[in-house]
Amino acid sequence: METAHAHRRQALLPLTLGAIGVVYGDIGTSPLYTMGTIFSPVGGVPLSHANLVGAASTIFWALMLVVTLKYVLLILRADNRGEGGIMALTALAVQAARYRQRALLLGLGLFGAALFYGDSVITPAMSVVSAIEGLEVLEPGLQRFVLPIAITVLIVLFVVQRKGTSVVGRMFGPIIVVWFLVLAVTGVQQIAAEPAVLAAFNPLHALAFLMDRGWLVFAAVGAIVLALTGAEALYADMGHFGRRPIQLAWLGLVLPALALNYMGQAALLMRNPRALDNPFFNLFPKAWLLAVVVLATAATVIASQAVISGAFSMTRQAIQLGLLPRMQVVFTSAAEAGQIYLPRVNWVLLCAVIAAALGFGSSAAMASAYGIAVTVTMLITTLLTFVVVRHGWGLPSWIAWTGTAVFFAFDALLVTSCSMKFVQGGWFPIVMGLAIFTIMSTWKRGRELLIESIRQEGLELQPFIESLAADEVQRVPRTAVFTVANPDTVPQAMLHNLKHNCVLHEQNLILSVVFHERAYVEPDDMVEITPLAPGFWRVTVNYGFMDIPDVPAALTRTAGHGIDVEPMRTSYFISREVVVPTRGRGMWQWRERLYATMQRNAGSVVEFFKLPNNAVIELGTRVQI
Repeated sequence: METAHAHRRQALLPLTLGAIGVVYGDIGTSPLYTMGTIFSPVGGVPLSHANLVGAASTIFWALMLVVTLKYVLLILRADNRGEGGIMALTALAVQAARYRQRALLLGLGLFGAALFYGDSVITPAMSVVSAIEGLEVLEPGLQRFVLPIAITVLIVLFVVQRKGTSVVGRMFGPIIVVWFLVLAVTGVQQIAAEPAVLAAFNPLHALAFLMDRGWLVFAAVGAIVLALTGAEALYADMGHFGRRPIQLAWLGLVLPALALNYMGQAALLMRNPRALDNPFFNLFPKAWLLAVVVLATAATVIASQAVISGAFSMTRQAIQLGLLPRMQVVFTSAAEAGQIYLPRVNWVLLCAVIAAALGFGSSAAMASAYGIAVTVTMLITTLLTFVVVRHGWGLPSWIAWTGTAVFFAFDALLVTSCSMKFVQGGWFPIVMGLAIFTIMSTWKRGRELLIESIRQEGLELQPFIESLAADEVQRVPRTAVFTVANPDTVPQAMLHNLKHNCVLHEQNLILSVVFHERAYVEPDDMVEITPLAPGFWRVTVNYGFMDIPDVPAALTRTAGHGIDVEPMRTSYFISREVVVPTRGRGMWQWRERLYATMQRNAGSVVEFFKLPNNAVIELGTRVQI
């Protein structure tokens, strides 16, 4: 870990550039559609001088309160050994909470993580489509080409994911820097022509704007939340770049550029109300539109990268916390362990994104689906952060309660506002989130039932091993490693080996791998060894949810205990359980069948634990749950 921190200190500027290119693409492309959505007929906000100043003020202070204060300055400090995201935060909260609260907090975190996947589908679809729609401003007849071009761009984006976050960041970093500079310059030009818009820095205008809306305030806030989407991805991507580069990028470039552009759009609409058809693209002369569409398309591709990278990080954490089946994880950087690529997740996301783009058909239609999932996740993040601040960091209760009350009130307003768009499309990310939540909870409960069934039906390990000492079973001069889910019962692979081959090895390791609810495990705590009988040891290998599992490397630490795990003289015996759903036991029948299907299609334990292919013996067993 010290080496990683030293590397980050030396590479602060490159990491900051990468963070701009990956982390801030989502929130950085919100100016494409936010102001137009606020003053659209659906929003019901009249286009007047006071409302324009009020809307710009509300956006600015929402960025300050939610993104700057809550995420950049507070929540980024709630890192789990350098890792961020709601799964890492959930692990911190569960560790800090009282025992009775842990199940509730884990359920909340699980649901928030599931909703993040819904945002990971909507964000790429809406961002890219909204950029390509700039062609309609250039030439209305080009409308029929918007969706085909957008889908082509999305396919290319997901294809290049296998190159890794660092490569994508280097490719996109300079482009997104230019994007933010363009946002700032065009905003300054419009502000110079209408300096009265600078009154938006006064928070009283935001307050007046919200109060004047009456019951329609929820519709207005539901549009303003579009300016905040991307804040949760900012936290989820912390493991890719670190806290300092993300903070530096926000305060040094992203926040000023966004504030200037939103105020510039308001200034433009003050002078030219007809620009409301597309306030962003109308900031530019018509001769520049094609170049701006190309730049905006590149920027929205980057916007998609933020949530895609976050989805990869969250999936890996969920796998190692036992919430999802094993999947192939490709590490794309030798320097940054957090930079990963998950092929299966990548292609499933691509299919879902294309389906969303085709199903909704336009960014205006997708705006109704946008926000509800991420705002619920933001609300859950606030609740989990309270537990970490109060019980993990030990801050006084009045500080924890005061800060949480402010953020909770604002998050609740955002959730309520976005919920009004549920029928118009907000159901889409919620349904997706519920589906992911069902998968996660089913896998977790299924694993618990599987281990319990093995424990009940298996033989107790210690008496069985002691009984072998009295038998004259032939011993062969090798080491056998038996992987087990329950270290207190006899491995099924050992029973099969004794039954069919009638031999024991000279050295037998009963191996269990445990993933803990912290990011990393110290090297000295990685391996625990307990002697059981002559020639038998129980070995527990401990990992954090961001550690890279490598069982053969971990077993080299047993040499000091008199155990010889020489690669050419070691065999790994794996029990592959075939799950048999049983009516009336465990879960509902359909959930048991779902778990059995996931169990059959889970990634190979051999690849996941980096076991040598030519030294593995797999033996199957049927287990009822």
